Amino acid sequence: MSLRLPYYDLSSEALAGMRAVGAYLEQSSVGRELIELVYLRVSQINGCAFCLKKHAKALRELGVSQEKLDMLAGWHASAIFSSKEAAALAWAESLTAISTTHAPDALFEALREHFSDQQISDLSFAIANMNALNRLAISMRQ
Repeated sequence: MSLRLPYYDLSSEALAGMRAVGAYLEQSSVGRELIELVYLRVSQINGCAFCLKKHAKALRELGVSQEKLDMLAGWHASAIFSSKEAAALAWAESLTAISTTHAPDALFEALREHFSDQQISDLSFAIANMNALNRLAISMRQ
């Protein structure tokens, strides 16, 4: 596939805003490892090859085991993920498929067991931003 449009040049100011959100989230108390895990799961669902490579590499650099990365797509059936990670991943899947899930109350309430209001907000921004970046990369064939 070849690049359809160099969106990163054509809309550089808009992309800079999205990157600023990402930079903020790297400092979030949610934790970089969990944010990257969510990014990778969202990118798996959306099928963004560019982002899959980027976020798997980042997780390996953070010391996440290859076993955990291998099991991410099947996290529902794996004991390797903590209940905190499971709540975040369930929320990520729900928001990624929001047109069918409508972000159910049960998943939101599960977040409250592990995260502050600020962290839930940051986590939701991370999911939204990753979905937007996936859609740009996929649609423009990055």
